[in-house]
Amino acid sequence: MTGRLYGVGLGPGDPELVTVKTARLIGEADVIAYHAARHGRSIARSIALPYMREGQIEELLLYPLTTETTDHPGGYQGALDDFYADCADRLAAHLDMGRTVVVLAEGDPLFYGSYMHMHKRLAHRYRTEVVPGVTSVSAASAVLGRPLVERDEVLTVLPGTLPGDVLADRLRDTDSAAVLKLGRTFEKVRDAFAEAGRLDDAWYVERATMGAERVAPLKDVDPDGVPYFSLALLASPAERTFVPPPVVAAVSGEVTVVGLGPAGRPWLTPEAQEALSAATDLVGYGPYVDRVPPNPRQRRHRTDNRVEAERARHALELAGEGARVAVVSSGDPGVFAMASAVMEAAEDFPGIPVRVVPGLTAAQAVASRVGAPLGHDFCVLSLSDLLKSWEVVADRLAAAARADLVLAIYNPASRSRTWQVAAARDLLLEHRDPATPVVIGRNVGGEDESVTVTTLGELDPGQVDMRCLLIVGSSTTRVTARGAVYTPRRYP
Repeated sequence: MTGRLYGVGLGPGDPELVTVKTARLIGEADVIAYHAARHGRSIARSIALPYMREGQIEELLLYPLTTETTDHPGGYQGALDDFYADCADRLAAHLDMGRTVVVLAEGDPLFYGSYMHMHKRLAHRYRTEVVPGVTSVSAASAVLGRPLVERDEVLTVLPGTLPGDVLADRLRDTDSAAVLKLGRTFEKVRDAFAEAGRLDDAWYVERATMGAERVAPLKDVDPDGVPYFSLALLASPAERTFVPPPVVAAVSGEVTVVGLGPAGRPWLTPEAQEALSAATDLVGYGPYVDRVPPNPRQRRHRTDNRVEAERARHALELAGEGARVAVVSSGDPGVFAMASAVMEAAEDFPGIPVRVVPGLTAAQAVASRVGAPLGHDFCVLSLSDLLKSWEVVADRLAAAARADLVLAIYNPASRSRTWQVAAARDLLLEHRDPATPVVIGRNVGGEDESVTVTTLGELDPGQVDMRCLLIVGSSTTRVTARGAVYTPRRYP
């Protein structure tokens, strides 16, 4: 088994711009190879150093020359060809021994990089993978905070080693451009920008994202000391077209009454989530408001549970000032909740639009936990006598019991109302068999959820509190051997 060759891009210089994959491969490699000029200092190695580990084999691939002349029989190119061949042989020796070899490359390995010379000589002989990196062009654009290209514009990447007239022609005919390999070519490149009439728009970026980073208008740069790790950038013409701030129109407020469902996020509909996200203000009973994740952009107005009318008016007043208000309710806002209170108050605010976003009801949630007790005709009643008399509640219970309807009973008890459950049970027993199934659902969807299946005759009022919902079956409601509860769709 031979080893595997990786050419990895290190990005423009900041070690934090190394990709996660490149960092992992560097740490796992048996052999780390990198190019350097004759001084032996490798920028690539310095970038990769935080990800290297002790004991790795390092192969320093030292260039025999850069720009100077040579007495090699093949000239400058011949000397480099021999050098690349020797480097490839050195790496091949490791690969033949089954070692993993990572070749470091500044920027992107296949973008004016030295790695490509190894790739051309080894990739057809060994398993090879190239991991891209952030290019110097992208880094320079980011450092400047100016776009490279927009929509149909054309970006031209040029080496500064091209003849000056060729550079000028290319610069004249493109929208934006990056000219690399400056160093000794700087004055020629600057003159080409001037000849193309683009000098005033060009920028100089040196060692982008590194500690010695420098940015300046190209025309103001002193040619002395310009390093190889620099480039000239002609940004997108669109970078000069800043979008003016929008004209702020009169804000039109609105009130959306939102059903949160019976418990947490899994019970929340996408429509409700969208309404909550768009709101500037949240209004509701404190525990319900607390169920919405905090957003620093939004104001939260928590109130007590018994001030529905005041809460509704407050929401409409906020909307009148331009706010987008979400009034939150548990379950569905139209079932014993805030929608009717807001609608009633809205009659005094004819200019404020009101929208209701439904939610999953507590009755549906409790029913789902045991099966399908609401599978046939049913009615929904509240045992609370705060807004209606107990006589009305009793008459409706009796009517529903005589009609043989399944009952979903909301608000069966509270701290101050402790006798109604027993009274309702006794009233229903005048019309229902004591064996009629009853479901007690408490805080369904919450962490302390509990669901109990009992019978009307054995219903213990002490088990019921303000967080419960009762479902009382009809004469056809059944409990299976597995404990599921359902009401058949067929009626005798």
